[in-house]
Amino acid sequence: MIVADHIELDSGPRARGTERLCIATRTVRPVSELIRFVIGPGGEAVPDLKCKLPGRGVWVTARQDVLADAIKRKVFTRGFKRDVRLSPDLLERTGRLLERAVVDALAIAAKAGCTASGFARVETALLDDEIVAVLHAADAAPDGVKKLDAALRRNPKGGSIIVVRTLTGAQLDLALGRPNVVHAALLAGPVSDTFVMRLRRLERFRTGDPRPNRSTRTGVDAGRAVPH
Repeated sequence: MIVADHIELDSGPRARGTERLCIATRTVRPVSELIRFVIGPGGEAVPDLKCKLPGRGVWVTARQDVLADAIKRKVFTRGFKRDVRLSPDLLERTGRLLERAVVDALAIAAKAGCTASGFARVETALLDDEIVAVLHAADAAPDGVKKLDAALRRNPKGGSIIVVRTLTGAQLDLALGRPNVVHAALLAGPVSDTFVMRLRRLERFRTGDPRPNRSTRTGVDAGRAVPH
């Protein structure tokens, strides 16, 4: 829905509502499809992914092409109704923060006992456990991915399990607290749902595609390994 006179500036993180106006597209969207920005102490626009930072904020559709357009057209100044500094790497920084949120969610899932690491454990989990996702390092060898893909196809619920090639081996190591992680599995649970939600948000930001299961070069897919 396009709205010309909808309120651009919110009244703070506690009053965000369920929908907000994107200052770039002038479209009202659910807050789950937007990124909130506030003005930091130095007068610079700062992404507020958790919607908890103090101060009044503006919202931008959570896609890098939309954010790039907002930066180019200097719509933050209009939205905040004051001069705003924009970091030269605001677009890249926002993407890194979204990626870090995915890694953090995976780390929480690991601490909750909702992950399995290593080829053998992932293969076993695919046979015995309720699996939400199979994760391969972005640089994983094709042979290992192919074998786990075959195990995934034998799982009766394999069509609903997402395959993730978004994270690097170093990011998997960091999240799972062990070295040289190439393959991992995410088991069902509330913390796993958070990981999937953040992963889909990252993919939407990168690709502009609201469908989380579309095959992308470094993204997620349902029931099929995604080529890197």
